[in-house]
Amino acid sequence: MRDYGKALSVLMASTLAFTVCFMVWVMFGVIGIPIQKSLNLNATEFGLLTATPVLTGSLIRVPLGIWTDRYGGRIVMAMLMAATVPAIWSMAYATEYWQFLLIGLFVGLAGGSFSVGTPYVARWFARERQGFAMGVYGAGNSGAAANQFIAPALVVAFGWTAVPQVYAALMLGAMIVFWLTSHDDPAHRLPRRTPLREQLRLLREPKVIKYCQYYSIVFGGYVALALWMVQYYVGEYGLDIRAAALLAACFSLPGGVLRAFGGWLADRHGAHDVTWWVMWVSWICLFLLSYPQTDFSVMTADGPKRFHIGLNVQVFTLLMFVLGIAWAFGKASVFKYISEDYPDHIGTVSGLVGMAGGLSGFALPILFGLLMDWTGIRSSAFMLLFGIVWVSLVWMYFTEVRKLRLMGPKAPPAP
Repeated sequence: MRDYGKALSVLMASTLAFTVCFMVWVMFGVIGIPIQKSLNLNATEFGLLTATPVLTGSLIRVPLGIWTDRYGGRIVMAMLMAATVPAIWSMAYATEYWQFLLIGLFVGLAGGSFSVGTPYVARWFARERQGFAMGVYGAGNSGAAANQFIAPALVVAFGWTAVPQVYAALMLGAMIVFWLTSHDDPAHRLPRRTPLREQLRLLREPKVIKYCQYYSIVFGGYVALALWMVQYYVGEYGLDIRAAALLAACFSLPGGVLRAFGGWLADRHGAHDVTWWVMWVSWICLFLLSYPQTDFSVMTADGPKRFHIGLNVQVFTLLMFVLGIAWAFGKASVFKYISEDYPDHIGTVSGLVGMAGGLSGFALPILFGLLMDWTGIRSSAFMLLFGIVWVSLVWMYFTEVRKLRLMGPKAPPAP
C-alpha cells in the first residue's frame, strides 16, 4: 500500500530540485550573450558555449538512471546537486573561452537530474497515475523560463557574474530542502542481483531507439531553443536582453509547466495518440517558423511592385507559444510509453532516452550556429527542426499508425 503523503512530498521536493537544476543547466542561454560580446564570438562559438553543459548532462543520464534503480533516487539526487555547487560558483571567475567550456562541462552535471527524478518519482505512484506524476516532475523544465526571468534582471543590475553566484546559492538551498523533505523506500530499488548487462541489454531494443528519436525533438529541440531564443530575438528583431528573455519565456514556460497536463492526457488517451498529434502540430509550427524574412518584386502591368513576407514578432511569439505547449505534451507522452513498456527498468530506459534528448539539445545549438554562419539566415534553425520532425512522423507512421489502421485498435504493439 502506497503512502500518498510521502509520495506527494517526494514529488514536490523532486520537482523543486529539478527546476533549480534546469535553471543552472541552461543559464548560458542568457549570460552567454554578454560573454559572446566580451569575447567577440561568432555564432558557431556561441552555440558551442551554450551547448557544452548539455553534453555532460546528457552523457551522465544513463549511469544516473542505473544508479537510481540500484541505490534509490534520494541519495543520488542529493549527491548530484552537491557536486555541481563549486562548479557553478567558479563560473563567475572565468575569463577565457576555454575556461567557460571546461567549467560548463562540470556545471552540466545538473542536467542529469532528470534521469534520477523520473524513476524516483514514478515508483511512488500507481501505474495509472505515473504519467501525471512524471509530468508534474518534468514541469521542472520551466526552470528554463525561470532562468529567462531571473538572469536578465541580475545581468542588468549587477553584471553577468552575479548569475552563477546566485545560482550556486539556490542550488545549495534546494539540495538542503530536497534532503529534508524527500523520502526513501528500499522496495523501489532493483535487486542487487540484477546484472548490469541485463539492464544495458534494454538499450538495443527497437522501441527504445524509437523513443529516443521522439525525445530528440520534443526535449532536445526544447533545450536547444531555450538556449537559442534570447539571442534570436536580439538579432532578428533588435530587442534588448530583458524584452528578448521575456518573449523567449513565452516558449519556455508552457513548454515546462504544461508537462503535467501532458502526463494527464497521456494517462487518459494513451501515449500514442498524444505523441502523434504533437508531431503534427510541431510540423505545422516549424514549417511557418522556417520561412525567412523575404523581400521580392513582381513585374506588373503598372511596373514593378515590391512585397515582403515574414513573421512579425507577435506572430512569431504566438507560434513559439503553441510549439512550447505541443512539446510539453510530447515530453510527457514519450515517458508514458516507457512506464508502460518497461515498468521494472524505468531508470535505465529513461536514462538512455533522456541522454538521446540531451545529446540532441547539445548538438542542435552548434548546428544552429553553423547554419547561421554558413547561410546568414536565422530561421535555418527551424528548417533543421522541421526535418527532424519529418523523420519522427515517418517512423511513427510505419511502426504504429499504419498497423493500427490495418489491424484496428486491438493490434499488437509495434516493435
